[in-house]
Amino acid sequence: MKYAVNLDIIQRAAERIAPWVNRTPVLTCSTLDHLADRRLFFKCENFQKVGAFKFRGACNAVMSLSDGEARRGVVTHSSGNHAQALALAARLRGIDCHIVMPSTSKAVKKRAVEGYGGRVHLCEPTLQARESTAARVVAETGATFIHPYDDPRVIAGQGTAALELLEQAPGLDGVVVPVGGGGLTSGVTLAARGLDDRIRVFAAEPAGADDAARSKAAGAFVPQTGPDTLCDGLLTSLGELTWPVVRDLVEDVITVPDGPVVAAMRLVWERMKILIEPSSAVTLAVILDERFISLEGLANVGVVFSGGNVDLDDLPWNRNE
Repeated sequence: MKYAVNLDIIQRAAERIAPWVNRTPVLTCSTLDHLADRRLFFKCENFQKVGAFKFRGACNAVMSLSDGEARRGVVTHSSGNHAQALALAARLRGIDCHIVMPSTSKAVKKRAVEGYGGRVHLCEPTLQARESTAARVVAETGATFIHPYDDPRVIAGQGTAALELLEQAPGLDGVVVPVGGGGLTSGVTLAARGLDDRIRVFAAEPAGADDAARSKAAGAFVPQTGPDTLCDGLLTSLGELTWPVVRDLVEDVITVPDGPVVAAMRLVWERMKILIEPSSAVTLAVILDERFISLEGLANVGVVFSGGNVDLDDLPWNRNE
């Protein structure tokens, strides 16, 4: 099947964004290797600009625009990392960036977007309001809409993380990546499988937002409804472009409750001495789950830590104290 993105497109994206993105490190930890009974290689996108992998896709989308398109600016609807990533990418190119955010967004997120130069447009906290407000801004400004994940340019940008990972840790048997909307998952999968089709890719998902797992099991797209998880970066449904990749090329989508996610997050903070968010920790939580450990032939596994944006005043292990 032909997908919206392929290895060649991802490699060209890597060349395009190289002047701006961080080449994030791959770290190891003997303690976690012992617990997982295999060697783990952590691709640390928490060290990416804006603290998350989202900058790769946003940067590729912005830098792909023609000069005429760029002059009219870009717009998206997001209250998360994509908003900050797009605002920063637009600032680097010297163009306008409009971010539609729900009125319920935390003030710290609004300030972060504005700090990167984004123009915030508040709307009611519904998907319909976000989409209609973004459409109005596009109509008024002529700006290009950049979807947070269901955009070939964004998917290709996210896939560059896998190109780096496989250079930094050659000989991987598998890769585990968190899945929400699927931009990172599909980009990493297409890059990794494009370089070596023997690499097994697994998606990790919180049990409280398991649309990807249910879709995979059913063989048909199942939309997200009523997500309930502290992994706030993994609340969205798969997209039209990302679902086919998950359906066809991801070996399995493994879910895990929030409890093990919090335990994995704390383990990384304590043993690796790095700060990751719950949406990142879901990958390690899945690996430490006995259902994953039972898989044979996975001696060397790449693990994508997607970001490290955490509210330090609301750490999950303090909520029940």
